[in-house]
Amino acid sequence: MNIYDTANRLADEIRKADESVQLRELREKVYSDDTNRVLLEEYKRLQLKLQMTMASGAGSMPTEDTQRFQQLSTLLFMNSDVQKYLMAEMKMQTVLADVFKLITDAAGIKVELPSGM
Repeated sequence: MNIYDTANRLADEIRKADESVQLRELREKVYSDDTNRVLLEEYKRLQLKLQMTMASGAGSMPTEDTQRFQQLSTLLFMNSDVQKYLMAEMKMQTVLADVFKLITDAAGIKVELPSGM
């Protein structure tokens, strides 16, 4: 059995999964609105910056970035379509994290998050 063939089958299953289909549909819906798109792009940029800052142990993000992230979170979660999309994205991230753990466990690789996460 070729591991890459198996990986391609897994990728195909993920693409067909209800969670993926729903996520794509919700993404298309919320990103079709220019305001949602701009706000989501800023939200995701700040989210990544926050995660990278925490993972690096470099301390905390600048206060203005943290405040902007909190404001965007509040604003975005007030929109029910955007809220559904973000929740679906979090659900898919959890599924993918579970799959990643299964794969790394099978390979005998222990993956640990830095302390404080």
